[in-house]
Amino acid sequence: MLPTGDRNIPQIAAFGEFMLRLHSSDLRRFLQTSAYETYYAGAEANVSVLLARLGIPVSYITRVPDNDLVKAGVEQLKGHGVDTAQISYGGDRLALYFTEQGNGIRSTRVIYDRAGTSYACLQPGMIDWRKALEGITWFHWSGVAAAVSQGAADTCAEALAIAREMGISISADFNYRTTLWKYGKAPREVMPDLLRYSRVAVADLDSVAVYYGIETDPNAGYEERFSQCCKALQEKLPQLEVLAMSFRKTQGIQHTYFGALLYKGAIYYSARHELPFVTDQIGSGDAFTGGMLYGLMTGLPPRQIIDFATASGALKQSIVGDWAIISKAEVEQFIQNGSSGRIIR
Repeated sequence: MLPTGDRNIPQIAAFGEFMLRLHSSDLRRFLQTSAYETYYAGAEANVSVLLARLGIPVSYITRVPDNDLVKAGVEQLKGHGVDTAQISYGGDRLALYFTEQGNGIRSTRVIYDRAGTSYACLQPGMIDWRKALEGITWFHWSGVAAAVSQGAADTCAEALAIAREMGISISADFNYRTTLWKYGKAPREVMPDLLRYSRVAVADLDSVAVYYGIETDPNAGYEERFSQCCKALQEKLPQLEVLAMSFRKTQGIQHTYFGALLYKGAIYYSARHELPFVTDQIGSGDAFTGGMLYGLMTGLPPRQIIDFATASGALKQSIVGDWAIISKAEVEQFIQNGSSGRIIR
């Protein structure tokens, strides 16, 4: 059963790779730049930061090298309220990724440098999962956590099996990344078996097609395609109770952003938000996921859950870096008023 109500907020653990992002400065291309801005990142770390800022007790689990570059990132996690006590130290490399800012004409580009990292070298048995998950009632992970190496995928399987044995609720973000999955396994060979434990999931139409071969009508609207996807995916994941997706329509620099939620058989949609400008789109999906998990964990009604998730994802796009450095009050204000250029003083 999914935890409900806010009188006993669940303790959540999130597992995935911690990363350092290097972003080409001054809107320059990789071929032009002479400097990079740095941000700490990682899909599950992004979710952890938002949940902690919203008051949810969250423990972040990963494997990283023991050096000052990592320590600086861990201190930032702690500063946002994330419990880092279960981070494992070993290996020699922290994952990196590089970004080049796009615009209404040209797409944002990402280059990963994740081979041979401390996390990618994980093997089952390296993390004491029973200790790491002690007192935890909710476990969150994403497809990226299984995409970087066979050892990481096997460690995900180990964690999920133990979490299930311990009676912990499991949520997953499908999080398919085209440029990963280089260790000889196709995503469809790995992900369905790992996702079968999930009662809660965040996905997109492309990842569902890649993992399960589920196609929706490309000529239909997003609402109809979401409904088609829900019906087909529930046949593959009979334990699935909650499925959320965010959608974006772009025309020039104008973005229309909204969300959809399947909650125990019924479908709900958020309001559509017009975003006149996007500062940094990266991490918005993780903010959407964090907002959705917050709504579930605090017992919000389903329509409020998808409104909160969508507002979280929208607000993240006004913030540089990967983390949604926002508050509950800001999310609630956005739900009421939408985008605003007003000065608050």
